[in-house]
Amino acid sequence: MAVRIGLIGSGNISATHAKAVAEIADATLVAVYGPTLERAHALASRSGAKAFDALDDFFDAVPLDMVAIGTPSGLHGEHGAAAARRGIHVLVEKPLEISVARANVLIDEARRAGVVLGVVFQDRMKPDVRRLKDRLDAGELGALRVVRADVPWWRPPEYYRGSRWRGTWALDGGGALMNQGVHTVDLLLWLCGPIARVFSRTATMCHDIEVEDTVVAVLEFASGALGTLAATTCAYPGRPRRIEIAGSKAAAVLIGDHLDRESSAPENVSSPIVSDVSAHRAVFADFVRALTTGSTPSCSGDEGRRSVEVIEAIYESSRVGRPVDVSPRQSA
Repeated sequence: MAVRIGLIGSGNISATHAKAVAEIADATLVAVYGPTLERAHALASRSGAKAFDALDDFFDAVPLDMVAIGTPSGLHGEHGAAAARRGIHVLVEKPLEISVARANVLIDEARRAGVVLGVVFQDRMKPDVRRLKDRLDAGELGALRVVRADVPWWRPPEYYRGSRWRGTWALDGGGALMNQGVHTVDLLLWLCGPIARVFSRTATMCHDIEVEDTVVAVLEFASGALGTLAATTCAYPGRPRRIEIAGSKAAAVLIGDHLDRESSAPENVSSPIVSDVSAHRAVFADFVRALTTGSTPSCSGDEGRRSVEVIEAIYESSRVGRPVDVSPRQSA
């Protein structure tokens, strides 16, 4: 039987999730929840799914095997826990939650309920990123020495003005780092290993928001490597992310989604809309495979918490003006 999927959220990213599900043979979209029924119905109707504007009705009316959560970041834990308590597996759009404490609550809820919890970090699925991961795991670069990550993206003022949640601490959990830079933080952890300490500065330079639109951080990796991270939504008109990794044997550069070569700028440098859903499709296919085979998804809840831990430490360092240790909670 096809895995029955419900979407919690009916905005841009949930539309991406719906497109990804439509391309998976052993999954089907059966229900969409959104606070505005008209928007939920518009998304659901494309797949023949049912639409709901009441969360309890969404859970009770249609049997669900898993949900994909695309609501504002500060609601991920609430919505994920509601699904877990009903025995429904949970795939959460990045970030897992907007604080380590809230991420821990969701992870614990999922563990108690015995459901699979995963996080959408689709960049891990991109072919050249995986090739770089394989090279690092094989030791081709040698011992890591210096890592540099730049996210020079652009978001126009209306990106924030047109949203009730973007650019707020309560629902976005931060700005250019928690919303956009989180993908790069996850990749740095996945590719280069744990980050032990950070020293950072944040600023709000070009947007009328309560969170940062620019951050620069020095990173100390547990391996002894040193790194820098710069992320902004003020770099008009936006340029591709760049990750440079130098080791004792070799170096590698990831530009956008491509290894060691320039390419056309990916769409996310200036817009939140995703038209190429291939990486999201791979995330959903991987999660469905985890459900049917008992394997671990590409990014589990415990893995997804790691980027939140680093981001929380970066924000704390900027507040207190000194280096801050990253203190990960060990998986149970």
